[in-house]
Amino acid sequence: MLAFILTRLAQAVAVMLTVAFIAFMLFQYVGDPVTNLLGQDATVEQRDALRKDLGLDQPFIVQFGAFVGNALQGEFGMSLRQGQKVSTLILERLPATLELSIAAAVIALLVGIPLGVYAALRRGKPMAQALMGLSLLGVSLPTFLIGIFLILIFAVMLKWLPSFGRGDTVALFGGSGRWTTGLLTADGWQHLVLPAITLSVYQLALIMRLVRAEMLEVLRTDFIKFARARGLSNQAVYFGHALKNTLVPVMTITGLQLGGLIAFAIITETVFQWPGMGFLFIQAVQFADIPVMAAYLCLISLIFVVINLVVDLLYFAVDPRLRIERAGGH
Repeated sequence: MLAFILTRLAQAVAVMLTVAFIAFMLFQYVGDPVTNLLGQDATVEQRDALRKDLGLDQPFIVQFGAFVGNALQGEFGMSLRQGQKVSTLILERLPATLELSIAAAVIALLVGIPLGVYAALRRGKPMAQALMGLSLLGVSLPTFLIGIFLILIFAVMLKWLPSFGRGDTVALFGGSGRWTTGLLTADGWQHLVLPAITLSVYQLALIMRLVRAEMLEVLRTDFIKFARARGLSNQAVYFGHALKNTLVPVMTITGLQLGGLIAFAIITETVFQWPGMGFLFIQAVQFADIPVMAAYLCLISLIFVVINLVVDLLYFAVDPRLRIERAGGH
């Protein structure tokens, strides 16, 4: 177990160093930070002084080492567009993105798993076939089109829900204002519904199809036949044995998809003008705000690496076959 953890940690460090190098390349070859900060009218002396203050006159390795050291402390410099510390901007936007992503993940799990089980147990029935058709549609449709469609129906035509923004929020942890949530206000919940559903559709359809496929595969195994031979009821076979084994691979995919939800919430946040990290990243790309782009890249990669590490450890813990293989040296 210890060797497994150390191996995964070493891989995580290697991935993060690679991502940090790519982010560092943004500073080196995308735009000129000195020109961005001082403008075109700065004198040569001013440019040289700022370049020295920023450490840009140092060798490449020294600059990269300083970049990694600052990144470990959460420091990525100042935003060229807003003139604020990048870490401050990220902390202000992170709660909105996490709130949206977790809400979408909860919807996908609570709806996708039961529908996948139903589609497997009622295979060939009209309702099950209809669900599989809808899941194919959910996987195929682009996220922005789903969002626009929901806005048209529920915000424009029916006027039931708001179409943009986060609504009223409440500051947490002493009211500092950096970590806010809309889950404690009715208006916040109303603003969350449409973007959360939009972001969850693809994941919901994917989970439903995965659960159905895994459930059908498990139901064909020998231990299910033995369970039936013992006289167990269908309910005990389906939910006491088959479903437990079905959820092991689903757990892996779901964990990785959570990272995907956070990373690819960009489109949903743009459509609904949701003030999260994705919307901030889009604004940074439009302005070539390199510090914000680099910070976003590193943070999203860190989230992916951490989630992947946790999922690997959980999979190792719940699947005895992995422990047996490791113990046997295979």
